[in-house]
Amino acid sequence: MGIDPGTAACGFGVVVLDAGSLRMVDAGTIRTDPSDADGVRLRQLHAAIRSLLAEHRPERMAVERLYFQRNVQTAMTVGQARGVVMLAAAEGDVPVDEPTPNEVKQAVCGNGAADKRQVATMVGRLLGIPLDRIGDDTTDALAIAIGCAYRAAAMPRAVVR
Repeated sequence: MGIDPGTAACGFGVVVLDAGSLRMVDAGTIRTDPSDADGVRLRQLHAAIRSLLAEHRPERMAVERLYFQRNVQTAMTVGQARGVVMLAAAEGDVPVDEPTPNEVKQAVCGNGAADKRQVATMVGRLLGIPLDRIGDDTTDALAIAIGCAYRAAAMPRAVVR
């Protein structure tokens, strides 16, 4: 599961990597009402993430790491959303990866400096779906999920005896 954190709009994407083939299971954007108090919005986001975790039971979650932000207010709200998402993952005992935006771009496009259009094109190609009706937050979350799936597939597995 990949999460593009935000309080107003939080993208999520659930993918499965099986025998080298990617498949989208679910994706969307969690939206909160800007007229609600911050605490109410964070509670709604937390509840929505918990519900998604209960529904999909992902092996891992990736939450994009807060990278450089010029706007301090935006950085604060994204940081709050990240915290709530990571709390929900910890409550569900779901391991969390925290890739930077450049690491996500590298995983999906093979180029850490790829632009948004290139990332969206590759997400559509990798999943075999059109992205014309999918918003940026959801596309970004799918890219994060794809990077998480590739990373998990490359990790050595524990041997059970």
